[in-house]
Amino acid sequence: MHDFDLIIVGTGSGNMIPGPDFDDWNVAIIEKGVFGGTCLNVGCIPSKMLVYAADVAETIRHAGTYGIEAEVNDVDWPSMVKRVFGRIDPIAAGGERYRVEGSPNIEVFKGECHFVDHKVVEVDGERLRGRHIVLGAGARPFIPPVPGLADVPFHTSDTIMRLDEVPERLLVLGGGYIAAELGHVFDAVGSRVTMVNRGERLLRAEDDEISHRFTQIMRRRFDLCLGTSIHRIHQVGDVTHVDLTASGERRHLEADAVLVATSRIPNGDLLALEATGVHHDRGRVIVDAAQRTNVDGIWAFGDLSNDFQLKHLANLEARTVAHNLLHPDDVHYVDDTLTPHAVFGSPPIAAVGITERDARHARIPHVVVVKPYGTTAYGWAMEDDESFVKIVVHAEARTVIGAHLLGPQSPILIQQIIQGMAFGLTVDQMAQQMMYIHPALTEVVENALLDAVAALDQ
Repeated sequence: MHDFDLIIVGTGSGNMIPGPDFDDWNVAIIEKGVFGGTCLNVGCIPSKMLVYAADVAETIRHAGTYGIEAEVNDVDWPSMVKRVFGRIDPIAAGGERYRVEGSPNIEVFKGECHFVDHKVVEVDGERLRGRHIVLGAGARPFIPPVPGLADVPFHTSDTIMRLDEVPERLLVLGGGYIAAELGHVFDAVGSRVTMVNRGERLLRAEDDEISHRFTQIMRRRFDLCLGTSIHRIHQVGDVTHVDLTASGERRHLEADAVLVATSRIPNGDLLALEATGVHHDRGRVIVDAAQRTNVDGIWAFGDLSNDFQLKHLANLEARTVAHNLLHPDDVHYVDDTLTPHAVFGSPPIAAVGITERDARHARIPHVVVVKPYGTTAYGWAMEDDESFVKIVVHAEARTVIGAHLLGPQSPILIQQIIQGMAFGLTVDQMAQQMMYIHPALTEVVENALLDAVAALDQ
């Protein structure tokens, strides 16, 4: 039995916890896979590096809109993959090397771990006991119970970005953010993408107006099979065959590769949490706002314990855990009320706060403003007739309670709204007590806020 002051399970955001303030702590770090976690290795960073390249390809293809004749002559997929992972893989390897060789108070254990007793975990036959244990074991792709799926070769977001070549026909199962982003990538590099989704809309968790508009736009790029039930998937040689019903119509599809992008589920069910008494809900570890579980000295954060599965929130939670470990008499808490998110599809989407649907169901007095990009000078320059900014404003407090953007630069444009919401500014203050650069695209946010002021004053 090895005893430690602190055991950290997972090396995503958890790897940032043991800084210099922990130099006098005896720390164990456990990792079953590659150092760096989901975001670095199979999530945010590689996918967005590929999304950027896809955006460039799409910009070239549509250059004729601006009087420029251009075309994409070739896509060197192996070079794209090498550019991405040639940068990422050394970072992961360097992170592990630093912890193994450069952190004398830290011992690294590689392998799957699970609890075997109260605050005792086992890793490849070795048992570790921790005064404190921080669980940051993340999440994994959910594989739906589709008839025949287990018997055919398929990819998830964990594997598809390292394909050797671009599939001619890609079948995507799912209609959420992973499907939207990776569908954009592979369509842009030459695949014919078919997207199969159980619901009638893509990105159904977004504001209804965003979801509807995005679905309409994607119909022009992908073969969308919505309202779908899959009867059977089977393999014949190198081809995957799918029999399904979409919107009441029977269809047969063939694909050279399948991407399962239905969702991700927390890994708590793999940790034998019952052995130490930690409460969980189908693998999602239950914590309070200080990231504490019901067991004293056991903490959890990130994709393992929250519903957002966002790196920026995991980082905040990890910093909170680090502080609370060091300062038990000055406990910090995480407020995730204004957790923003983005979908880096084409067009990208960004959102924060509640949707119009949420406000209506909660009977919150509110006004809604929708401002198209095309009403601004920069929108004219872009020839944009699809993108928009939508804000939901509390009718009495005059504060923004939700913002939903669809269009180029939306993950950047929303930041000024997030800041205004975080500091409790009214739409009057956000619109009128600062200057917006003309003719930058930020004017579409300014104009949406000005319209909200006018609507409230009526």
